[in-house]
Amino acid sequence: MFEYSQVKEIITSYDGIAKSYPYGDEIEVFSLNDQMFALLYKDLMPLQLSLRCDQLLSKHLREKYETVLSGRDLNPKSWITVILTGQLSIEEVRDLIRHSYELAKELDSN
Repeated sequence: MFEYSQVKEIITSYDGIAKSYPYGDEIEVFSLNDQMFALLYKDLMPLQLSLRCDQLLSKHLREKYETVLSGRDLNPKSWITVILTGQLSIEEVRDLIRHSYELAKELDSN
């Protein structure tokens, strides 16, 4: 399982990140220039993390891992929710966070 501080440190390591709580204190929303890219459900155990994701990659991940679901309360075509049980390695989670950040960056530049 992952620690909250470990996941938050990865998310906030990127440039230009803003944090907000539009859905209440239990969900931290991380954005790049008003483009959300990560939602960290900090009061759930195991932790849950929603991320932007390419549709084909999202489909592949949901088929491969039981802990990768359609985006929780988000557009299931553009978002995934990862239950951080340890089924995905820290490197895989880090890569998915980077992927989500890059998608938000692309949206911001359009």
